[in-house]
Amino acid sequence: MLYGEYLQLEKILNAQRMLSQVHNLPVHDEHLFIVTHQAYELWFKQIIFELDSVRALFSSSEGLDESQTLDILKRLSRIVLILKLLVDQVMILETMTPLDFMEFRGYLCPASGFQSAQFRLIENILGMKQENRVRFNQHYSCVFGRDEEALAAIEKSEREPSLANLVERWLERTPGLEEDGFDFWGKYKCNVGALLQEQRDAAMKKDTESERAFNLADCEKKKAMFDTVLDEDIHNSLVQRGERRFTHKALQGAIMITFYRDEPRFNQPHQLLTLLMDIDSLITKWRYNHVLMVQRMIGSQHLGTGGSSGYQYLRSTLSDRYKVFLDLFNLSTFLLPRTYIPPLTSSMKSRLNTHWGSSNEALYC
Repeated sequence: MLYGEYLQLEKILNAQRMLSQVHNLPVHDEHLFIVTHQAYELWFKQIIFELDSVRALFSSSEGLDESQTLDILKRLSRIVLILKLLVDQVMILETMTPLDFMEFRGYLCPASGFQSAQFRLIENILGMKQENRVRFNQHYSCVFGRDEEALAAIEKSEREPSLANLVERWLERTPGLEEDGFDFWGKYKCNVGALLQEQRDAAMKKDTESERAFNLADCEKKKAMFDTVLDEDIHNSLVQRGERRFTHKALQGAIMITFYRDEPRFNQPHQLLTLLMDIDSLITKWRYNHVLMVQRMIGSQHLGTGGSSGYQYLRSTLSDRYKVFLDLFNLSTFLLPRTYIPPLTSSMKSRLNTHWGSSNEALYC
């Protein structure tokens, strides 16, 4: 088999149909526009392939085997690198001027980038919730019209466990959260209380009434902030409002992994959480670059080619509501100084010092 046959290059290299050429008014930059978006879709396909494989590893009926964690890290790292490439790819499109784009833009209607079924699949597979989308993009029939295959694939992706769901279940089983074991959360609550009390005592020693009042008010703000994670009812209300994503138990696991990330047993889980944040960050950067490019090409008052508000619609997708792993970004809010991190007991230290692959016990069964 020849190189071209294996890659089916005849199909790929003949898939650039320039509508301006069909209308006998060829526009040079339409070819770049088509090739760039086709390249996006090919990389989207690879991202979906990697995400599906990661979900399959998390979904094992026997639990996540430690020996498979390296595969998960490798595949998530690959997705990160692909997304970095896609972020930079926007700059290639920006070599096209607004006037160049205007010459063929009329041929695109009503086609639009937000009609990319694969990008919607990536969002759903990661764990983007329908209620967090801006209103225009919540109704599939408005976006994908009569494309029954796209509608079926998207609806299927919403029924299946997302990567966020699977990571959440995995975090809930973090070793050391057990109340009858190390009881990390009980110790964390106790140390938060001790830290706040120390800060109140320091505030009371300030020389002037205004300084004391200022510092005591600061302590109350910190207490209120910690209450949002210590009080499960407050946490659940934030989840209901869309300001948190994980269950209370999963958030506990993420905080514990962050505190003890230097322990051998938690090193790779911490890398995994970091990669999930990287993926969220890069998708946000891609959206941002895309918004700037659209504003540059069509301004901020034009309608999008697919019936959306164009720039205004795209700008609305940059908020935290579109971050799937929002809770991971906010973990630093609940960190404590090293002197207040609950010390590991000898038995817990032994559990976390077990190197990967040195026992048959799965990290999260």
